[in-house]
Amino acid sequence: MTFTRRKILAGLAGLGVVGLGLGVGGARYWLGRPQDVASHDYELIAAPLDVELVAGHKTPAWAYGGQAPGLELRARQGERLRVRFINHLEVPTTIHWHGIRLPLAMDGVPYVSQLPVLPGEYFDYDFIVHDAGSFWYHPHTASAEQLGRGLVGPLIVEEREPSGFQHERTLSLKSWHVDKQGAFTDFSVPREAARGGTPGVLSTVNGEHAPTLELPAGQIVRLRILNLDNTLTYRLNLSGGEARIYALDGNPVVPRPLGKDYWLGPGMRIDLALKVPAAGEQLSLRNGPLRLATLASVASSETAGSWPAALPANPIAEPDLQRAETLRFNFEWAGALSQNIEQGGAYSFWQVNGQAWDINDKTCADRPIATLKKNGHYIFELRNLSQYQHPIHLHGMTFKVISSNRRQIEPWYTDTYLLGKNETARIALVADNPGVWMFHCHVIDHMETGLMAAIEVV
Repeated sequence: MTFTRRKILAGLAGLGVVGLGLGVGGARYWLGRPQDVASHDYELIAAPLDVELVAGHKTPAWAYGGQAPGLELRARQGERLRVRFINHLEVPTTIHWHGIRLPLAMDGVPYVSQLPVLPGEYFDYDFIVHDAGSFWYHPHTASAEQLGRGLVGPLIVEEREPSGFQHERTLSLKSWHVDKQGAFTDFSVPREAARGGTPGVLSTVNGEHAPTLELPAGQIVRLRILNLDNTLTYRLNLSGGEARIYALDGNPVVPRPLGKDYWLGPGMRIDLALKVPAAGEQLSLRNGPLRLATLASVASSETAGSWPAALPANPIAEPDLQRAETLRFNFEWAGALSQNIEQGGAYSFWQVNGQAWDINDKTCADRPIATLKKNGHYIFELRNLSQYQHPIHLHGMTFKVISSNRRQIEPWYTDTYLLGKNETARIALVADNPGVWMFHCHVIDHMETGLMAAIEVV
């Protein structure tokens, strides 16, 4: 998909230029319903922001809406979401709406779906949200650094009708690459990128390390848990308490107990219903043995809640497995030396079907790894030929997980599948969204060192 002059001019249709001092001192500098609702619903600004992640120290984060992770955006299923994104950073950036099925022009991938939004420019994102659920937004430019500095945020799409939940909380999980003085460390270290990825060391929930979150006693609370991390897969568990899974990655499932734990890879989300215990009791939300947050029950005058009914399914086309064409994708370590690093070349540690994506090459998307027919039915066989997990994410479409050689699968719809080491999994989809779509691992420094490809639907 070469960016011809016609395509560049089309991309400029959503761009505008703003003064770098726009709105300083007013609430609209960050996020809010603008006065001119005829043009957009939200103004969302990316700008530098000092945050206190380590007590007594300031970290020079980058923030959406004056908060890192970014402020929560909300829309209702079936409605149009219009966001005027304003770039107050000193670097180009974009917004990708992770998990949202939308037109290619709104997908936020530079030189594939749009031009980068330069410092001082704005871009109007405008699309229908077809699916209810828990989603998120982040850049697709210099991703290791930009996500690492805090440019991540939740996007919640409410169901058309009341869900049955009277209470809910959004929990954005992120581990930060900082030292004991709050200064940023390397977001990507080559020897780590060639392995499991470069982990952050300071865990946070909604930007705070090990917070205590108060929940109303006796109520059923919907916990929307989002993994906004660059690298880490969280082994989520609750010490005590009764919790049921209601949705995975924005898509409803038949409610079932959380069980011992759930592995939530980067980019993935889970909606839990938690029965809050008696007032004064506490539960620990953990990553394996490590406490992420304390859930404290506080007295409530409300009548004890009951479990809501299952959430309504999203309107996703059902793939016909009998007539689906099967395509195979191997995700593997490249086993080759990187070239021209001193001259600015990209590291190349990973590949898909023998091809490594070069993040410095703006023409990579011109060579899609697969071309699908619009409205065709497909089965993707995903083979992980490495000893490390890969959360595999597809832009623009939602797929159905149907089988694995490593575990029993109860089929569900998702946009990101955590492919275990040496695992072969099968996913199915209807290719109903034309365009060139990214298909990549969401361990960010895996993606930036080769583990990404383009899939075209024509």
